[in-house]
Amino acid sequence: MKQLLLHFTFLSMSFCMASCQNNSSQTTQKDTSMKNDPASEKKNNEDWKKKLTPEQYSITCEGSTESPFSGKYLNNHATGMYNCVRCGNPLFNSETKFDSGSGWPSFYKPEKDSSVTSKTDRTIGMIRTEVVCNKCGAHLGHVFDDGPKPTGMRYCINSGALDFENGPPQPSQREGAE
Repeated sequence: MKQLLLHFTFLSMSFCMASCQNNSSQTTQKDTSMKNDPASEKKNNEDWKKKLTPEQYSITCEGSTESPFSGKYLNNHATGMYNCVRCGNPLFNSETKFDSGSGWPSFYKPEKDSSVTSKTDRTIGMIRTEVVCNKCGAHLGHVFDDGPKPTGMRYCINSGALDFENGPPQPSQREGAE
């Protein structure tokens, strides 16, 4: 019975990882223009390739997903702010981070409602809600409605889409946060 369960788990994880890799290779190019940052509107794919690591580029510009339990911020328990790796936009406060068991850093709400935006994602044969940086349009991850109180939301975010700023959030970052 244990062997059957292990085989099933292995097959399930293999299918999930293959789906994520297929998603990465089949995803059409995301719009990388930045509507709120005029200086960034001029960035093109070559500019992003120069600024970002290959993994960061694949995640934020092509919409790929890092393997579960592999991200550098999954087990980060320090106090601070998680910012967009592309534009520095404050996205998530460490106070809202929780262990969802999903394999990705998870948060129950963004720093501000205006920090992120969401859109329907119909890739890999299912309908999900994609989360993108509201400032630069970088793909961050996905949001689900099975999170903890007080919001009931679970923002599963790729570590490769984030930069972590250690320390207490700056007062300007907390203004308008709910």
